[in-house]
Amino acid sequence: MLGTALVNPASYATPVVAEPGSAVTQQKSAGKLVDNPFAHASKLAYQYPAFDQIKNTHYAPAFSEGMRQHGLEIVAIANNPAAPTFENTVIAMERAGQMLNRVSTVFFSLTAANTNPTLESLSRDLAPKLAAHQDQIFLNARLFQRISKLYEVRQALKLDAESQRLLERYYTDFVRAGAKLGDKDKQKLKSLNAQLASLSTKFNQNVLKETNASAIVVDSKAELQGLSEEEIASAAEAAKARGLKDKFVIPLMNTTGQPFEASLANRALRQRLHEASVNRGSHGGEFDNRQVAIDLARLRADRATLLGYANHAAYGLEDETAKTTTAVNKMLSELAPAAVNNARAEGAELQKIIDAQQGNFKLAAWDWAFYTEQLRKAKYSFDDSQLRPYFELKNVLENGVFFAATKLYGITFKERTDLPVYHPSVKVYEIFDTDGKSMALFIADMYARDTKRGGAWMNAYVEQSSLFGTKPVIANHLNIPQPPAGQPTLLTFDEVRTAFHEFGHALHGLFSNVKYPRFSGTNVPRDFVEYPSQVNEMWATWPEVLKNYAKHYQNTQVIPQSLVDKITAANKFNQGFATTEYLAASLLDQRWHQLTPAQIPKDALAFEAEALKQAGVDFAPVPPRYRSTYFSHIFGGGYSAGYYAYLWSEVLDAESVEWFKENGGLNRKNGDWFRQQLLSKGGSMDPLESFRNFRGREPKIEPLLIRRGLQKQ
Repeated sequence: MLGTALVNPASYATPVVAEPGSAVTQQKSAGKLVDNPFAHASKLAYQYPAFDQIKNTHYAPAFSEGMRQHGLEIVAIANNPAAPTFENTVIAMERAGQMLNRVSTVFFSLTAANTNPTLESLSRDLAPKLAAHQDQIFLNARLFQRISKLYEVRQALKLDAESQRLLERYYTDFVRAGAKLGDKDKQKLKSLNAQLASLSTKFNQNVLKETNASAIVVDSKAELQGLSEEEIASAAEAAKARGLKDKFVIPLMNTTGQPFEASLANRALRQRLHEASVNRGSHGGEFDNRQVAIDLARLRADRATLLGYANHAAYGLEDETAKTTTAVNKMLSELAPAAVNNARAEGAELQKIIDAQQGNFKLAAWDWAFYTEQLRKAKYSFDDSQLRPYFELKNVLENGVFFAATKLYGITFKERTDLPVYHPSVKVYEIFDTDGKSMALFIADMYARDTKRGGAWMNAYVEQSSLFGTKPVIANHLNIPQPPAGQPTLLTFDEVRTAFHEFGHALHGLFSNVKYPRFSGTNVPRDFVEYPSQVNEMWATWPEVLKNYAKHYQNTQVIPQSLVDKITAANKFNQGFATTEYLAASLLDQRWHQLTPAQIPKDALAFEAEALKQAGVDFAPVPPRYRSTYFSHIFGGGYSAGYYAYLWSEVLDAESVEWFKENGGLNRKNGDWFRQQLLSKGGSMDPLESFRNFRGREPKIEPLLIRRGLQKQ
């Protein structure tokens, strides 16, 4: 999943990279905030943030001064008496707001990765202020007038392709932000944006706090039968960290399904764990998100109506490669029946195992993973516990993820221990290009903690831009449980795949080769952004890569080929479940965001149940991957009406995997072509055009259907 440093991925017309501003601005900044690390660009390599100097007290004054400076810069551009030119208007905007960008990037990265009560309080206070600041830019009539004049004569300006796209993008951003509204409607829009910003922040904070508060406390080791000794030790450490003596704690992950459900033999404990997960944010108390979700849906519907759209989904999808709700609805509705049929067939197989063991109960959601592991073992003679000893974290990252990138793209890595980090478990690597020259920094933040949101994501601390001469500083974040001191970090295969996935996002940022930061790296449509990351997953099981990193942590023995063959054979296993839980969440997202203001429900859970029923995905043993009350992607992040993006991107991914296989797989020629035609382009050209340039034709859906086991018989 892609992350963003900003409070809202669409918050600013341009995420400006850090670079020293004008002398006047810098002097004002230095005079007001002489000891504030955000007053100037970091002096560390690559303008890497000086985490060791940044204190909680630095953020509020830096935001205040950053918004003040940015506001003055925008006013100066809008009120410039000279006729508008590309340089004095568009380029000037691209250069503006550098201090605000510096503090925003670090602040919102850390509120996701390593938050604390002070940051959470400030985040709530900042949300409406930043929304108002954004509105001051996009709703500035004089500024829009300058942009419009340039847009009207854009062909005559004879700009290069990237510059013309930048001008067109600015014009579109302003229009979509309400620049054409009358004064009265602009005021209404400002109010809606402020409320939305505050509620999205509240939703996210509720999810984090509720997830921590819902951790399962277990009284005895006997109840944990089925878990490995390492997992039990981690549960004991988690209890100790909470001050619970002689207890065990199972923390919750962000998805509905919880990893330990696959191993716990105690059915009652599995049920406790599952119900704690699915009830998050919906059982009363201060972290309840039911009304927050309803209010967010209503405000988004109101805003869409104000801007002239049928609903929020229509507004959001217009700016994606899918373009329309019709296109998304068609894809989801066509795939859902086959997926659910597959899931029901899988469920029937699991029920046979339960009956054979005289379980005397009907398959429930908390049973699925447990009996799926038994079925996997019976069908393929292995389970996930056999794999973990071969997937030690350092090996996976350095000898797997990095090794694949070296073979494919020729880049090399060296750990940097001289740069400060915001948490002791974080590692930093310098990346060198094919010519040996330094090109980027990569931050690896792999472990779960109570101060970190769930899931996995990538974000950029510094974005590549030839306009500013900046090189990328990219971070990946995972949520791998940290073992007790001295114990190895052994991953599940899903965690291995996630590491490759997130580094695919990182490569998109690292290989960016554009002029304007507006187009840098992953600044592409949401339903395209997951594509490069999904392609990178293929190397996790590529033989040459696998044998280089999948080595037993105790004796370095390479994973046996027989086990590799079983992994390959099991690739389509449980795909009915995986596709159904994902489609259920995607359809739920669309149902919420295709509502008109008059259709907003009063009961979030009743609406959810009816929406799943109408979509034909209300199969109780397979609940949505996220329920509404903890669906942070759509209510707290940038995926509102866009969660379908993973499947949309997977169409391109499946096509690309076939291309790599057809052309010899893991080699520099293929990597260089993918880098040149696609990864380096960012948002500087139409994304589907870059795909066509890479693949040589339009995408086809058949490879995806075959992969997911959804092809017509």
